[in-house]
Amino acid sequence: MIEIVQADITTLRVDAIVNAANETLLGGGGVDGAIHRAAGPRLLEACRAIPEVRAGVRCPTGAARITPGFDLPARFVVHTVGPVWRGGGCDEPSLLTACHRNALALAREHTIDSIAFPAISCGVYGYPRNAAAGLALAVLADEQHRTRTPHRIVLCAFDPSMSEAWRRAAERLHVDVVQ
Repeated sequence: MIEIVQADITTLRVDAIVNAANETLLGGGGVDGAIHRAAGPRLLEACRAIPEVRAGVRCPTGAARITPGFDLPARFVVHTVGPVWRGGGCDEPSLLTACHRNALALAREHTIDSIAFPAISCGVYGYPRNAAAGLALAVLADEQHRTRTPHRIVLCAFDPSMSEAWRRAAERLHVDVVQ
């Protein structure tokens, strides 16, 4: 089941929430900052403990890492780094696809049955909302159809325009969603 909700992702009662992080995993603005604030200082400690794959990079664009949720209602935070939009010619769609697929792979590995995604890359990274919504829904629906897990996938929008972008994408792609 895929749901679309408009809410603060840090308040959702799911097994895991996805953090639209930056490559350092040390917090930032938007959803990343909100998740770090709500999870408490132990999240930053856990992120610092993730080894760097190169100087300053704990999670390359498209990859995903997992930590406990600490003070969040969610048991886990799955951190993924979306692409910065540069016009669409710099592999942005495949990198955004990888974010969603890799987050779900970690969810399956950790027996996570419910997971909430924000609008990855749609904030300061500038990915066009309608394009990102269609891509996310197509990937998540395909993955859930193939593996049947996680059973509950929530698309969590902070504002009404993102909720509407996901709803329009679901209609266009003929993906059944709960609203």
